[in-house]
Amino acid sequence: MSVNWPKPRPIDIEFVKLTYATPHRSRKQGMKQILKGVSGRFRSGELTAILGPSGAGKTSLFHILTGFHRTNVTGEVRYLGTNGSVDFEEYRKALRYIQQEDKLYPSFTVIEAMRIAAELKLGVHISAADKCRIIEDTLKTFNMTRVRDVRCDLLSGGQQKRLCIAVELVDNPGVVFLDEPTTGLDSLLSTECIATLKTLAADQRTVVCVIHQPSAAIFEAFDKVYFLADGKCVYQGPPGETVSYFRELGLCCPLYHNPADYVTEVISNKLEFIEEPEFVEESVDKVDSRWVERRPAAAERTRLFVFEFHKFIVLLKRCVLQLIRQWSDVQMKIGLSILLGIVLGVMFRDSGNNASKTFDNIRFMICSCVVLSYTTLMPAVLRFPLELQVLQKEHFNNWYHLRTYFAAVNFVGIPYQVGLSLIYCGISFVLTGQPMELMRFLMFYLIGVCTSLTAESIGLLFGTLFNPVNGTFFGAATLAVMISLAGIVPLFQHMSAFMYNISYLSFLRYSLEGMTVAVYGFGREKLPCPAGVDYCHLSYPRKIMSELCMDDSRYWTNVGALLVNFFVIRILSCFALKRRLSQPC
Repeated sequence: MSVNWPKPRPIDIEFVKLTYATPHRSRKQGMKQILKGVSGRFRSGELTAILGPSGAGKTSLFHILTGFHRTNVTGEVRYLGTNGSVDFEEYRKALRYIQQEDKLYPSFTVIEAMRIAAELKLGVHISAADKCRIIEDTLKTFNMTRVRDVRCDLLSGGQQKRLCIAVELVDNPGVVFLDEPTTGLDSLLSTECIATLKTLAADQRTVVCVIHQPSAAIFEAFDKVYFLADGKCVYQGPPGETVSYFRELGLCCPLYHNPADYVTEVISNKLEFIEEPEFVEESVDKVDSRWVERRPAAAERTRLFVFEFHKFIVLLKRCVLQLIRQWSDVQMKIGLSILLGIVLGVMFRDSGNNASKTFDNIRFMICSCVVLSYTTLMPAVLRFPLELQVLQKEHFNNWYHLRTYFAAVNFVGIPYQVGLSLIYCGISFVLTGQPMELMRFLMFYLIGVCTSLTAESIGLLFGTLFNPVNGTFFGAATLAVMISLAGIVPLFQHMSAFMYNISYLSFLRYSLEGMTVAVYGFGREKLPCPAGVDYCHLSYPRKIMSELCMDDSRYWTNVGALLVNFFVIRILSCFALKRRLSQPC
């Protein structure tokens, strides 16, 4: 590169007698052995391929070496630098895992994706000019300069694959793992992809990939191949020596036959005739790499805080840009808020100042709670699942801390929901003839905002705990239960003592009471009974609230209860997302 950028630190990966087991679907069958004492060493400066038939244990070995699988594993994995052993935390910082599927934000252009990656990975200690040069050099390396202004969803399969690799290499990592890098590519693009990986490995990087049925040309391009079958290593070494190795075992590869296909067929059908090759363990200086808690120095803490704050600003800008690029969705939600405000406003027209329509006005408020809940909960269920794959990749590859991402998402999402709530509440409040007092409207609107944000938190939680289908089902079912416990269908005085106590778990209870108090509480005068109506039973606001077992002294208690629900459930959704991201991609 044209900037003064240090070369990646060489790290070899050595594993000895690795075993890995997973529980059978039926607990009575015990544990299923996936890996059975495999050993090997993947060296820096080499491009290594892990091959074998389906069910051989390739993915399991891959996940163990990348750090995804840490349980039910025995054996030893060592990370060896030029000056001795490297601990796992340092190794993780040097590791980049590029998954099989191309995981990119479709609305960003190539140059935007590269700039975001550079800002998140390089931070503030690299000048803007140097970042630009690093980006340009990386685009040239991957032959992506001519498509720099093309959106990611308009790139070809090969270009998307190269961009996925390019964004991970802007900070010059020392170890790169790739899962099926040639999947979905034709023979020419596959060859170009492997040639690029070989160039990366030549710069003292450790490049390891799982690959399925490579062509003869691609097979020969690897520096080293590692064949697995039935959880055992059956060959490791240069690809050019595989034919002679198996010939010595009496298994001759036919002329003009792809060696990779032949070896796969042989180890699938004649594994009992093949002995596991001996692994010679090299002497390595033992280093105690146990993790010891260390409090960073004040200068280091300040630097880390500045770097993380910089990432927060970058993620904040990315969220805003995503919102702008999805402007049609924003327009649709704004239009829906206007439409629902008009529909409910016309449906319950003049109920707010008419003593003969008191219960209609209460129904308007429960309908408002339902509208504000459903229109935020359902989209929130899909919020994280839609970008979970990109988030998994970025989080695992150390782009940012999860808390930083979560803060940026909320910093943009909360004002957005506040604005949508204002549109609905403003229109419906006026059309239904509620008292035109600014304080009452602001109180009504505050409850509406708290309701929508709490419902959104529930949606985010279900979206991280379940798949989108189940999340939508549980979200709808949860709202249905909370509506029934809100105190209007049935009334509180008609509930049993047990169900009344359970109703405190319904956030819509606090929403309905808060809206009712905002409209009828705090000394509101008697409601007029329209001409032609002989008697209006609920003309006095205090009588209305007494019938519903509500009290205007509890308004701020309701606001506080909604905010507690919002914060607690939002924090739970963050932890649920963290747990989801800890699972293999």
